[in-house]
Amino acid sequence: MQMEINLPSELIIEILLRLPVKSLTRFKSVCKSWFSIISHSNFANSHFQITTTTHILTISATSPLKFQSIDFEINHHSLLNHNFLLPRPYSYLQIKGSCRGFICLYCYIDIWIWNPSNGIHKQIPLSPFGSELLEYHLRHLYGFGYDPSRDDYMVVLLSYDPRANFSSHLEFFSLRDNMWYEIEDTHSAYLTDFGNPRAGSFFNGAIHWVAERYGSSVNVIVVFDLMERKLFEMPLPDGFDHDLEDFGLWIFGEFLSLWVVDYDNHLVEIWVMKEYKLHSSWTKTLVIRAKRGIPFYKPVCRTKSGDIIGKDYIGKDHDRLVKYNDKGQRLEYLYIDRYVNELAMYTESLFSLPGEL
Repeated sequence: MQMEINLPSELIIEILLRLPVKSLTRFKSVCKSWFSIISHSNFANSHFQITTTTHILTISATSPLKFQSIDFEINHHSLLNHNFLLPRPYSYLQIKGSCRGFICLYCYIDIWIWNPSNGIHKQIPLSPFGSELLEYHLRHLYGFGYDPSRDDYMVVLLSYDPRANFSSHLEFFSLRDNMWYEIEDTHSAYLTDFGNPRAGSFFNGAIHWVAERYGSSVNVIVVFDLMERKLFEMPLPDGFDHDLEDFGLWIFGEFLSLWVVDYDNHLVEIWVMKEYKLHSSWTKTLVIRAKRGIPFYKPVCRTKSGDIIGKDYIGKDHDRLVKYNDKGQRLEYLYIDRYVNELAMYTESLFSLPGEL
């Protein structure tokens, strides 16, 4: 005789909250009550707060493009479905940001917002103004973030117009409103590393870039606050005298952080802003020394156990992901596809986009 066991709904929810997105997607078809629970926005928010499942997304410049997800916590990697890109054979693609499980993909002629965990995606157009400046796009600053006050995802573009005395132009696309907005009274123009434009880092409700202030040869951190819709600067650490192509921003756990390659001493330094917006709190917290030769290691993310994952160029078109501990000691490495040209960290989420079911 089969015995039916009825669990309290509160316990069922607690169990479901701790499952990966892939399993939850399948479990929607178990029964109507589970479908209702898993589909609710409150459940998605709670699941995102609890989950620690992070992945590194890699994109290989092959034909067709190949997307791969790597979970370094369990050293597992798998191919991801990218059918949403198939209607148009893109030959140029860059990752312009990652936020709440979504990846922002810039495809030169349009932009995609994609959640690799549940497949939710949306195509958005280039800005009307940005479309006029496509020949300068390698100098434009893009970012992607979330405004909790409106439950809105935003793509931000800070461009410059060499036709108008290199004036700055700031605008953002609201996925909730499905339109571009222009921000007036911006600062002077900012230039990124030519030929290697980096995505903005979303942290503390704002998007951050490292850039050169046009006309002054001064490198700064440029910040756009998504809730206040304001652009401002933060200075780099005192004595931080490095070329723009040799350092970058990333998020080190709960802190805004900088990595910098010191070629003369064959090492990589990690700087942390221990108190946000407090310039005096910049502290050099970690030094990673190259095992051999010149270092090309660039940090990408930190695991839940505190280890650092980064990309290391090892020559002859081969890159690998390398894991270091918090003392700068190498733990392990994993070779990745030789054609990988883009990568970013994302956390699993069940989130949909505004207006999407």
